[in-house]
Amino acid sequence: MRPVPYNATAPMNYAPKVVLQLPLSNPDRLPDFVEACIRDRVALIAVVGRDAENIHDQIDELIVGDGSDASRFILTSFHVDETLEEAMEFARICEPERQAVKLVKL
Repeated sequence: MRPVPYNATAPMNYAPKVVLQLPLSNPDRLPDFVEACIRDRVALIAVVGRDAENIHDQIDELIVGDGSDASRFILTSFHVDETLEEAMEFARICEPERQAVKLVKL
């Protein structure tokens, strides 16, 4: 599966499950990406690659914000020592009622 480049200005609908492949080419895109995932009701963001735990924590902070909006929820996971294929497989079996998984590179 080829990575899909993210363009913050283009309308895009994300699959119910997203695997974010690191490294980030432009970390400034992360907030817009997270907002798009919330808008599109993404159920899972799995982060894979070096520094995945740190990016995962940033995503969690962006999702939760000040904590006043309980509707801002996305399950997140990080996969530091796993291959891209392993992270994709995790996404496929997590939330099995939601089938589609999209690979994203920012």
